[in-house]
Amino acid sequence: MSRIGKAIITVPAGVTITENNGVVTVKGPKGELSQELTGGITIEQKDGELNVNRPSEAKQHKALHGLYRALINNMIVGVNQGFEKKLELVGVGYRASHAGQKLELALGFSHGIVLELPSEVKVDTLTEKGKNPIITLTSHDNQLLGMVAAKIRSFRKPEPYKGKGVRFVGEIVRRKAGKSA
Repeated sequence: MSRIGKAIITVPAGVTITENNGVVTVKGPKGELSQELTGGITIEQKDGELNVNRPSEAKQHKALHGLYRALINNMIVGVNQGFEKKLELVGVGYRASHAGQKLELALGFSHGIVLELPSEVKVDTLTEKGKNPIITLTSHDNQLLGMVAAKIRSFRKPEPYKGKGVRFVGEIVRRKAGKSA
């Protein structure tokens, strides 16, 4: 039994949901998202509430039930409020700057890294003296935002000895002791 799948989604004002041939489209003030439903999963909408239904008690249907309920909920939250992820650059000489949809990173390599961001993702960089540079990514699409943040983090993951690298704000990096003399 999928507890997540059974939960009812409340649809806020200003958000419209339509289903056409197994494709759910959610429109709101921040944008429009769509998701294809497979495995016989259906949605039922009434009185500002949305319910996700599964055709049977099969293991595959139970798994998809919770998955699609979570995806649809994230779409509704995204087009209504949006999502934000913050990354922190920890290391001497690590810098970040942006110009439009291009993010330029200096992460200790011999060359700078230039990343072209999708148009749905907005970027902002903050550099203060004495503090680590922070990259703020905002978007209405949570999946795309997570992929872009993971791509930026993959350029220089935090290492366990000094903690240098690109990490999410608030992420705890387990530190290791160095060589014993």
